[in-house]
Amino acid sequence: MNFKNFSSALLASSVLGASVLGAVSAASAQDVTLTIESWRNDDLPIWQEKLIPAFEAANPGIKVTFNPSTPTEYDAALGAKLDAGTAGDIITCRPFDKSLALYEKGQLSSLNDLDGMKNFSDVAKSAWQTDDGKTSFCVPVASVIHGFIYNKDAFEKVGVSVPKTEEEFFAALDKIKADGNYIPMAMGTKDLWEAATMGYQNIGPTYWKGEEGRKALIAGTQKLTDADWVDPYKTLAKWKDYLGDGFEAQTYPDSQNLFTLGRAAIYPTGSWEISVFNPQVDFKMGAFPPPVRKDGDTCYISDHNDLGIGMNAKTKNPEAAAKFLNWVASDEFATIYANALPGFFSLSSNEIKLEDPLAAEMVGWRKDCKSTIRSTYQILSRGTPNLENETWIESANVINGTVTPEQAGEKLQKGLDSWYKPAK
Repeated sequence: MNFKNFSSALLASSVLGASVLGAVSAASAQDVTLTIESWRNDDLPIWQEKLIPAFEAANPGIKVTFNPSTPTEYDAALGAKLDAGTAGDIITCRPFDKSLALYEKGQLSSLNDLDGMKNFSDVAKSAWQTDDGKTSFCVPVASVIHGFIYNKDAFEKVGVSVPKTEEEFFAALDKIKADGNYIPMAMGTKDLWEAATMGYQNIGPTYWKGEEGRKALIAGTQKLTDADWVDPYKTLAKWKDYLGDGFEAQTYPDSQNLFTLGRAAIYPTGSWEISVFNPQVDFKMGAFPPPVRKDGDTCYISDHNDLGIGMNAKTKNPEAAAKFLNWVASDEFATIYANALPGFFSLSSNEIKLEDPLAAEMVGWRKDCKSTIRSTYQILSRGTPNLENETWIESANVINGTVTPEQAGEKLQKGLDSWYKPAK
């Protein structure tokens, strides 16, 4: 082969090699798989059948795998994976301190520059921010709303209307009790957390004015011995007469069963029950927000941040992960997720159309009521005694009648004072 032919062959070979390498490089650039870490193992079908196909259709070349852990093992398993550098690209975020600790360890990325974060309010973002509110590290996904679910058939048979004020609320309970065919309210105190979550944190924001009182407690300008924090306990103490015989030994599943079997007229709870109750009940359900203290008062609801999604700071696919998180922040994701899991509401500031009538009814309260989050979840439960757990105990004690509302407030404030010093 002469030099000219050799050069031509070499050039052709080089061009061929370059084109093959280019094709391989292009394929590699498109061949990205994102793995999602989550504790929501019951959501696996929703991700596999609805969410992931929708994202992949709009983002060819990015594949997504949903890799849930057992809920009780998630925090430990995720921590071990993050420490070892083996965690997935996308991290499902618990609200408040658990996720904040991951960010402070450098394991979650800041999302301040993520375009989709503009779709969320400050309250929505509060569960996944630094204490100063300057850095967000997870996209807000879903919240649960507290209130009261009721048996519409029972209300009609007894002849009571949906109460709007506390006076109307207790008048309805009295009428249901006098009728004798239904337990007025299904709630027990054996499991403790119900008394706080379905009781104190449900009606309390009406007294401490939602975010105003919650932030004042963190700032130290209000105390748990103040009237705004003791008065909800005075109201809870009245619930005792309407919970039925043996409520002190009644568990959470017991309460659920009493309501779904049609034996109780009202269930103080949260929207997370909607998807549980829908296939179980054979009566019509309705819902009403916590009654206001008197006509004309502002309505407040606990619209509690429950789940967010963030980025592993050590992901090898940051651009693809950012695309995915922007999609999580979109109306498309919010609409699919909220309708697949009725009662877990999108935290987006944009209005999301819901198909489930009870879910739509509850989320509609956001238009007329001011939203807040559970008072114990941000900052105030980092020490010992843990204010969240202590609130469970004292709420149950108040309803059981073993302590007074004033004693409950004093014990909770004393415990908080023992370790928490508000920032000056």
